[in-house]
Amino acid sequence: MKLRLIVNTNRIIAALVRDSTSRKILYHADFEFLGIRFSDLEIGRHKAVILEKAKISDAEFDKILAKITSRIVFLDDELILLRMEEAGKIMSHIDPDDVPFIAAALAAGTDIWSDDMHFTKQKRIKVWKTADLVELLKE
Repeated sequence: MKLRLIVNTNRIIAALVRDSTSRKILYHADFEFLGIRFSDLEIGRHKAVILEKAKISDAEFDKILAKITSRIVFLDDELILLRMEEAGKIMSHIDPDDVPFIAAALAAGTDIWSDDMHFTKQKRIKVWKTADLVELLKE
């Protein structure tokens, strides 16, 4: 059985910056990743920094991003919106930018993959760090 996880944008960005553990996990067949369209906006805002850090061209960026996003099923915004109020009660006092990810996890009935420490301050949704997934793959 595949582990289904909402992938936080920080893991996608990490996978774009270099051929890292995050990229290997995103490509791994034992996982099914769900995402939110907000990630597209966030990645777009950080594209220049990603290109600089990764030392890649626009074309290489687009190729890697396409491969990564082909492994992610993006949830319908309407499903996420239905859970935003509940998610806000859980996360808005910690980090309002993370509310949509909590809403997505609630809507999909899944956990979240993120190395963002803000998520660990809430207790409603299980959060998997990259190191946790690496350990899981060793089993």
